[in-house]
Amino acid sequence: MTTLRKMMMMTQSSIDPSEFQSVQYTVKDKVANITLNRPNRLNAIGIHTPKEIYQSVLLANNDENVKVIVLSGKGRAFCSGYDLIDFAQSERGTFGSQKMPWDPYTDYKVMASCTEAFMSLWKSYKPTVCKVHGFAVAGGSDIALCCDMVIMADNAKIGYPPSRVWGCSTPAMWVYRVGPEKAKRLLFTGDLITGKEATDMGLVLQSVPEDKLDDAVDKLVQRMVNVPSNQLFFQKQVINQAVEQMGLSSTQRLATFLDGMTRHSPEGVLFQQRAYEAGFKQAVKERDSGDETAWSGPNSKL
Repeated sequence: MTTLRKMMMMTQSSIDPSEFQSVQYTVKDKVANITLNRPNRLNAIGIHTPKEIYQSVLLANNDENVKVIVLSGKGRAFCSGYDLIDFAQSERGTFGSQKMPWDPYTDYKVMASCTEAFMSLWKSYKPTVCKVHGFAVAGGSDIALCCDMVIMADNAKIGYPPSRVWGCSTPAMWVYRVGPEKAKRLLFTGDLITGKEATDMGLVLQSVPEDKLDDAVDKLVQRMVNVPSNQLFFQKQVINQAVEQMGLSSTQRLATFLDGMTRHSPEGVLFQQRAYEAGFKQAVKERDSGDETAWSGPNSKL
């Protein structure tokens, strides 16, 4: 056994899915199911979520019985983004909002690790399929779009509202899926679109009525599980290489740095202050209202 293989097996053996706090990992009929498991927070991304997604992908990739990975969310939504109760509603000095002056290096280390964790779905040796119901917004849309394929319920919503204030999509998959003009249309506005609209735009593979979502994902997965794992791997590497040749890595590096800037710009500081004072739900409502002064407070210089 090679040294690298030994290291991989040692890493895998140290992972115990029963100890996961944000994700549920199970394997059945050659399919690894990774389920975001914070339903009381609409599966908002907590401090443990990125690492547990990464560890789940590692387990699936090292399990010879797994052919395909399916990512989904428990409860009423796939994922509502980063948990702003934890990260925006607190005083500065918590995850994602440093006390000023801002240290870009500290911020980059944290957010780059999240990006890498989500991108483990893209880099996975096994095909990854994301099943979206309810919402896949903000960081939740990042996670979904890192998968090889996304199937949504017709009435589900996807989008990146933090592009209005307090966020820049760090995996930056939007432009690679829909091209520059449609990516700009989505990220200049932060609008949410339905599963049907996302399918028509080419952002996701397919949308179906919500009561048909499980069947649609199962049907696609069953077409893959009988293909040899090496064949699935070969096809994925060719396609991923084509996308990566377009500068995916350097785009993500820039986006991860700029994401930190959005949270520490004058507007980002004001948004976080409003979230701390009035609660993140009110701050988000005001941010997304279309009135640029509504959420920024009386001392805004906007």
